[in-house]
Amino acid sequence: MTTTIREVIHSILAAIPGSQETDTVDTIKTGDSSQPVIGIVTTFMASLEVIRKTVSLGANFIITHEPTFYNHLYKVDWLEKDPVYRQKRALIDEHGIVTWRFHDNWHIHRPDGLLTGFAKRMGWESFTDPHDPEIFVLPPVTVRDLAQMFKEKLQIKTLRLVGDPDMNCQKVGIMVGAWGGANHILFMNRTNPDVLVCGEIAEWETSEYIRDAIALGQHKALLVLGHASSEEPGMEYLVEWLKLRFPGIPIQHVPIGDAFKYL
Repeated sequence: MTTTIREVIHSILAAIPGSQETDTVDTIKTGDSSQPVIGIVTTFMASLEVIRKTVSLGANFIITHEPTFYNHLYKVDWLEKDPVYRQKRALIDEHGIVTWRFHDNWHIHRPDGLLTGFAKRMGWESFTDPHDPEIFVLPPVTVRDLAQMFKEKLQIKTLRLVGDPDMNCQKVGIMVGAWGGANHILFMNRTNPDVLVCGEIAEWETSEYIRDAIALGQHKALLVLGHASSEEPGMEYLVEWLKLRFPGIPIQHVPIGDAFKYL
């Protein structure tokens, strides 16, 4: 008996209490979901390279955390004449690939699927604060050495710091992805970590708040990892989560990697 892609999606959502099927960006973006699933690829973002790799693996279903076509709400009318969009879409259509975004509901999962994958990659499961899964209480470490941990475990070439690299820290707040300055600041007020670690910022928000806090004598620092670097582990962990539910389906993670070079 074959399983359709639509059935896989419904099973995923049924496994998440409080999952959303309406008022969400987690919708099918391309392809016919009534076709049998022959292979699943998870990824942070369905870049052209990821799509090509999916084709080479013989898979027909991409579960992507972030948008395939360059905007959060999947508005593509402004791209209809764009040559990059047209060629990317043609490749997807040629191979009958279904792309489904799994953003809101992977965050709704408890514990948050992205944060769980991050903690597993770092080996920090035992350091989680029992009262707040976004707080990790580590053995004392300098911010410099903490940054080195991220570089090694997440394979990040460089990251950004606001604060003193030689400051000792222990209580670390993790907000993977791009939550925005207001959420970062409210989180800092609620949890009071020594270091806030996030994926992405607007440079007039969180970084300036931390700079002002330091100027007031507060024991604070900010580490910015990059959006993809902070959430890729959560989409890799999704493979493990899916295999428990769909043991007969080939499932593989294809990383997107960092788009940037550093001069």
